[in-house]
Amino acid sequence: MKTFYWLVKREFWENRGGFLWAPIVTGVVFLVLNIMAIIAAEVVGARHGGFHIGGNNLQDLIANADAKDMQQIGAGLDIVMVSAMGLISFVTGIVVLFYCLGSLYDDRRDRSALFWKSLPISNTSTVLSKVASAVFLAPIIAVVVGIVIGIVQLVIFSLVLSMHGVNVWQLLTLAHPFRAIGSLLSSIPLYALWAAPAVGWLMLCSAWARSKPFLWAVAVPVVAGLMVTWFGIMGVFNLPAAWFWINIVARSLFSVFPGTHLAAGNYSLNAADLSEAHNPLVLISPAHTYTALASPNLWIGVAAGVALIAGAIWFRRVRDDN
Repeated sequence: MKTFYWLVKREFWENRGGFLWAPIVTGVVFLVLNIMAIIAAEVVGARHGGFHIGGNNLQDLIANADAKDMQQIGAGLDIVMVSAMGLISFVTGIVVLFYCLGSLYDDRRDRSALFWKSLPISNTSTVLSKVASAVFLAPIIAVVVGIVIGIVQLVIFSLVLSMHGVNVWQLLTLAHPFRAIGSLLSSIPLYALWAAPAVGWLMLCSAWARSKPFLWAVAVPVVAGLMVTWFGIMGVFNLPAAWFWINIVARSLFSVFPGTHLAAGNYSLNAADLSEAHNPLVLISPAHTYTALASPNLWIGVAAGVALIAGAIWFRRVRDDN
């Protein structure tokens, strides 16, 4: 276990720019853009005598708000807090995609694989440490950075509103920061399961390809999808060609992007969820997202990912580019 810990730490050291600094820089840029937008809004508001909605200023609007209005204000603050996570998740997906493609290929290209194979470290441990870095280490760092950026952004928006006579503490009690943090952290294990087939496929290409693993990783599923579409092969199984593109091509390439399971899953809101449909945190809550565990699509993908990772381990052992 200690050896595995140091293998993961080695991956972090060698890929610190992508795992750590990419989400931090993305979050800071997101904050700067929002601050610039706030400054621009303040300038425009000052030129027109302040912010007024329906002839009332913000302080009067909140003072006269009913319970439903307060819920909407709280939902808006929740959106402010989790909005940065969308951009950070997209960047993290790109980082994980290219990390998996280069994780085993780069070691062979610079011949460092020969050094690591000379150590008493199994190929299984080496590959699994890279898998753990992709599906756990990278998203954990991204979520932590997203939480910090979200809290900072929530505080900034609250302070700006306080400049217009709005009670900051009243605003903060309307938000649900702990619920947002819990939902984001709970999404990591589900991401690891959902990303398994893409991570396995990308690492298999990284271990197998003698050159240009990105080209092989993209070309093989896309060409297969075109052949399936042209020859109507899925018709034999009474399935449309779109099924192959969604469940094979898209899953093998884009499952590394956090949140894609929300777009691909067949989720439905129950009566309790519908009563809170005004709150965006319902969509990312564990009670909603973890219904994916009942989907065969998820577990078939996990099984395919395990098989592909096993193939990557085998190619790591036998591939010799000399």
